[in-house]
Amino acid sequence: MNNRIAFSASVLLLASAGVVSAQEMGFEEYEPESTLVVPENPVTSARFPFVDVHNHQSGGSRMTNQSVDAVVAEMDKLNMAVMVNLSGGSGDRLKHILAKSKARHPDRFAVFANPSYDGINDPGYAEKTAAQFEADVKAGAQGLKIFKSLGMYVFDPLGRVRVDDSRLDPLWAKAGELGVPVLIHVGDPAQFWLPHDGNNERWLELKQKPRRIRTGEPSFDQLIKEQVNVYQRHPNTTFIIAHFMWMANDLDRLGGYLDALPNTVVEMGAIIYDPGRQPRHARAFFDKYQDRILMGKDTWAPEEYYTYFRVLETADEYFPYYRKRHAFWRLYGLDLSDEVLQKVYYKNAMRLIPGVNPKPISGR
Repeated sequence: MNNRIAFSASVLLLASAGVVSAQEMGFEEYEPESTLVVPENPVTSARFPFVDVHNHQSGGSRMTNQSVDAVVAEMDKLNMAVMVNLSGGSGDRLKHILAKSKARHPDRFAVFANPSYDGINDPGYAEKTAAQFEADVKAGAQGLKIFKSLGMYVFDPLGRVRVDDSRLDPLWAKAGELGVPVLIHVGDPAQFWLPHDGNNERWLELKQKPRRIRTGEPSFDQLIKEQVNVYQRHPNTTFIIAHFMWMANDLDRLGGYLDALPNTVVEMGAIIYDPGRQPRHARAFFDKYQDRILMGKDTWAPEEYYTYFRVLETADEYFPYYRKRHAFWRLYGLDLSDEVLQKVYYKNAMRLIPGVNPKPISGR
């Protein structure tokens, strides 16, 4: 009898220990396996060849013939016809990247130049920077990429350099004059400025990456205001706004800006988790703005494209995103029409980026 009591007590103790352990488990450890049984249609190669307008490839010693050939081999597997390398730099660095990538595979890469803000307070900076960009385009650059440092981390003796600083007006105007687009990344997701607490859906990201927490000025709305000022002042320049203007979670607001700013388009780098959680509303947005959306991903990680393809091409339900700190929720496919897919995947990019060659696309 005593043995039975002791055994029962042990079982209860172990069971209660399991409950306590489960109760003490943190959000980071909680990874439930879905029991939902629904059709699954994973996609590892895009239905149509596509242009990735938002990618980055190093231009230093790591860019060799072998490394570039390896990237092209991976592009072939994904059905990526053209990669836009936004990290082209300027001057000699740009020429090195062009020689290693575009000269070797002329139809497979487009390269964008990047301006320097060094000496922004010096006399003649504006004209010098615009002239350098013109030289970069003559050397082979097909556009201008602005990193988020502008507006956040670029300073002159008087303080933060605003996105709409007038000293950059000649640069924006030069892009319009040359007929090449400006792909511009301004700021961070709005949630980075919210309190880092249990109400913030980017809590995990800010816990893992605390340097992304934003406080004070510039605020999210201030950065929106500054970039809009630029778009309005330069109607003859095409601006490709990176990351859906960080408004993929508020598509009606984004649509309002697209309606008001006909010289702007958006690309979807690093935001597919938001359209994927609102499939009906997002599909309606893609249908309405099908001429204003471009395919882009940002970081070069070939297997992550599979999630983009699945969201855009299928009607699948409740499948995971590949990075929990960005999206702990599940995604749903938009099941876009072939007409919309073709515009998003390549037709819009071909229209907006000079020299993006249709031959790799039509020949597949």
